Amino acid sequence: MKISVIVSTYNAEKWLEKVLIGYSNQTYKDFEVIVADDGSRSTTKDLIDRYAANYPVTLRHIWHEDKGYRRQELLNIAIVEAANEYIIMTDGDCIPREDFVAVHAKFAEKGKFLSGGYCKLPMSTSEAITKEDILTQRCFDVNWLKGIDKLGFSQKLKLSSSPILATVLDNVTTTTPSFNNCNSSGFKEDMIAINGYDERMKYGGPDREFGERLENYGVKGKQIRHKAICLHLDHSRGYKTPESLAANLAIRKEVKEKKIKWTPYGIVKDPHLSPVS
Repeated sequence: MKISVIVSTYNAEKWLEKVLIGYSNQTYKDFEVIVADDGSRSTTKDLIDRYAANYPVTLRHIWHEDKGYRRQELLNIAIVEAANEYIIMTDGDCIPREDFVAVHAKFAEKGKFLSGGYCKLPMSTSEAITKEDILTQRCFDVNWLKGIDKLGFSQKLKLSSSPILATVLDNVTTTTPSFNNCNSSGFKEDMIAINGYDERMKYGGPDREFGERLENYGVKGKQIRHKAICLHLDHSRGYKTPESLAANLAIRKEVKEKKIKWTPYGIVKDPHLSPVS
């Protein structure tokens, strides 16, 4: 199966470079990487161009002008421009383990989207990880990470689980599978069918709302939080506001109550063109 990996970023070249190294080191090779750039400075383009010149898979850069937080608009563009039938959504601060794309490919299933999570790292560890640490995969070793700074119990469990244990944990977890932009995937045709992301939404749950509409459309979540492993690098969240969180919750409430599948504020900007009832 051919896959498009969409990596969102904004003015975080140091973190994005580590992520690009991670995707250059995957065991699965039949994929492209699209960096969805929400208006970063020119040094981000320079970084991507430098890697694209000798990258093992196709590496593309989609950018729009910085007019504030508009990530959902850019993700919709990236979905449409994705060359392949299956899309992995992730962030430019999440380093993938070498089997990350392979896991998504293995568990992809019609009528489902895959719901992964991440292993959150403190700033000290985030900064300490080097290119060599990623290529050798030692940055995914619990003891190596603990040697730098603290590591939470759930992170240790995800990182140290064998494939069998990971399957058991994903089956018994009480966490509901949700669509998380850091680590989720699905078929492009399903994402197009619900008209992509709701572009009214700012930071704080637009990916969850996207997954909730997929569920209403009949595409159910499937848990892979202990199988598809990525390291989440620490950063501030200056774009997080009480106003955006409240507005997003109101939209999600309406989606739940009315079982909404298609947003008129997505890829197509005409409510009369809704292809789903």
